[in-house]
This record gives sequence, C-alpha cells and structure tokens, in this order.
Amino acid sequence: MVYDFHTHSFLSDGELSPVELIRRAVVNGYRAIAVTDHVGPGNMERVLKELIKECRLAEEYWPIIAAPGVELTHVPAGSIPDLAREARDLGAELVVVHGETLVEPVESGTNRAAVSCPLVDILAHPGLLTEEEARLALTNEVFIEISARGGHNVSNGHVAKVAGKAGVKLLVNSDTHQPGNLLTAAWAKIVAQGAGLNDDEVEKATVNNPLLIIERIKQRRNKF
Repeated sequence: MVYDFHTHSFLSDGELSPVELIRRAVVNGYRAIAVTDHVGPGNMERVLKELIKECRLAEEYWPIIAAPGVELTHVPAGSIPDLAREARDLGAELVVVHGETLVEPVESGTNRAAVSCPLVDILAHPGLLTEEEARLALTNEVFIEISARGGHNVSNGHVAKVAGKAGVKLLVNSDTHQPGNLLTAAWAKIVAQGAGLNDDEVEKATVNNPLLIIERIKQRRNKF
C-alpha cells in the first residue's frame, strides 16, 4: 500500500484535476492521499471548497482515503499560525507548510514557525533543518517530510539525520505535480533508503507513521 500526504492538483500548480489525481493514485496502489494545493489567504477558501467536494466523491466510489488539505506556501512566517487556524476552520484535514527548501526563496524562519504551531501537521522539504527546529517538531507533533521531488530532495540526507537524532516522525511524500510523480510502494522505500534510513526507519516513514496521520484525519472527521 502507498500513503502520500503532499500532492497538488490544477487548483494550484499541478496538472490534474483533484479527482483525476485521486483516481491515478488508486491505480498506483494508494491507500490514502492528501490533496494539498498551494494556498495563501486569498485562495484558501475557494480551493478547500472544491477539494472537499472532489475528495468526498472519490471516497464514495473508490477504496481510498482522500483528504482535502493545504500547503501554506511562501506566506510570511509570522502569518502561519493564523493561516493554519483558518485552514482548519475551513475544513482542511491536513495542514502542510512549504518549508525552507534549498531551491526556492522561502522566508527564513518559516521552518521554525511551522514546527512551533500545533495546528500544522507536516513540514514539507525543510532544507537545512536545524536541531532546534527538530526538537520543536517533536514537541508539537509535527511530522517532517522526506521528499521524493527533484530539487527539494537534495537535503533529504541532512533532514533524516537531524530529525532522526531528535526522534521526530518522518514521512515520505511525493509532492506530486504531474502524473509521473506519484509514488509506488517500491519507490517510496527507495526514496527513504536514499535519505539514509535503515530498514526499520524505512518501515516507519512509509507505513507506520502514515497510519498515525490517517488516525489523525479520522479523529478530525469524528468531531464533525
């Protein structure tokens, strides 16, 4: 089974509609997917409204958990707590923050703001993650991503080392923008191994920790 909590549809900069993205994930053997389009304060409500409808339709007919979410992207670091709260209030089942990847001009301090916020679920491609940021992620139960996406994945080894030392929970995500970016079970494990994880750590990042995210999603659904 495949689990992936960071993907994009054409509601931001992906190529596929949300429902086609989910359908292709089903064919790839996905058990769960989160569609986490790039948002800021201006488009958040519109994007979530559409994602919620398409994810619910997919779940009604196909054997997959499809979670509507957001990736807070290139927003001011200081705005992250308020935007994360707004996203949750609008129905986001997962809140991802676009971390300080080495290939984009993300504002310094974004990683720290994300891992300091208990409303954030995942810090994506955090680049040169610091030990302090890793400790904050552990305290606030923020998962750290091992990215399968080219460019963003150049710091995976560093991220795995720092996060592992702190005991932070890791996830392998695709950051899908195109159909060919979607994971398979075999590729997810290769990405984890390439980050330097041992066999036990690979299992946690690709199976055990995703199940914890799914449980988090289910708990949120039960509140409504």
